[in-house]
Amino acid sequence: MSKNSRRRRRRRWIRRQTAPGASPGTLAPDPEASKPVVRVLSYGADDFEEREVADLSTLRGLVGKRPVTWVHVQGLGDGAAIAALGELFGLHKLALEDVVNVHQRPKVEQYGETLFIVTRVPSRREETDTEQVALFLGGGFVVSFEERPPEVFAPVRERIRARRGRIRFEEADYLAYALLDAAVDGFFPVLERLGEQLEELEELVVGRPSPATVSRIQACKHDLLMLRRAIWPQREALAVLFRDPSPLVRPETRVYLRDCYDHTIQIMDLLETYREIGSGLMDVYLSSVSNRMNEVMKVLTIIATIFMPLSFLASLYGMNFQTDKSPWNMPELAWRYGYPFALGLMALSSLGMLLYFWRKGWLTNGSRRRSEGEP
Repeated sequence: MSKNSRRRRRRRWIRRQTAPGASPGTLAPDPEASKPVVRVLSYGADDFEEREVADLSTLRGLVGKRPVTWVHVQGLGDGAAIAALGELFGLHKLALEDVVNVHQRPKVEQYGETLFIVTRVPSRREETDTEQVALFLGGGFVVSFEERPPEVFAPVRERIRARRGRIRFEEADYLAYALLDAAVDGFFPVLERLGEQLEELEELVVGRPSPATVSRIQACKHDLLMLRRAIWPQREALAVLFRDPSPLVRPETRVYLRDCYDHTIQIMDLLETYREIGSGLMDVYLSSVSNRMNEVMKVLTIIATIFMPLSFLASLYGMNFQTDKSPWNMPELAWRYGYPFALGLMALSSLGMLLYFWRKGWLTNGSRRRSEGEP
């Protein structure tokens, strides 16, 4: 991920459209947000009806017609439409303000006879980023708000259409659980891809460490931190749902919410494990670079050490002593094979030092013990 995309993501994360000091409940949608598309799915055990609604006034005839009504809104670019939905279902203005400002952390709040739930799902644009999804649970209805299509709740919609599972036989609180479960399970594929990236980075760090590997490690650690920030409060919100009594959540649904809570625990365990692996990869990278540097220095040191006696012999024979002045003035300079003798002496000294280095284990990765038992 590039630095510019990270910078844009940070700006989006902290952006709040409501002006400081504005009246509580003021709806100020992001001008870049897409226009809302409202889809209604009402169902019971025997039948269901699905339609896309252009005129919100027609919703009044659909609400209460069947045991469960699900109103799903994709796009938050129209404050008037969101306010109209709030009036139709009796949604609190403070909760609607949190719907529009999409930087909210996962939470659960009770507003009269409506339960307001905020959760986060993996982004479709950048998988390690997250987007906000807001749910309103009331008597016989669920209203959900999603930032942009495509929706993360498509599997739940398909289960309702195909009448798979028990969702068609349950009430609105079970639908809210199914949506939350889909949001939480969406993090598992992201974690699988991050795990594959960490395995690839482990091979690179050990085999071919490079400065580019450091950048990839840091990017992976940053992505894990972003996911942890999304999952940690989500776990606490689910704990509130299945522990604290609420007239909108039946005891039999709490069992499923507890299972969803367990999924968040698994995700947190994976995140913590991956974060430890990411931190360890940096240490391994530094050790690998240090070992490679040591190998290079060892080779250079061996070469320099071998050339030390050669330099001594070359400088010794280069002093140009005159043999006619004294028989001790390097008589080998006057020998017929003096030059081959000097070269042979240099070669023997080099081979002797290489043999010594090999016996000491300095030419291999590990130390070589002598047969005599040298430590």
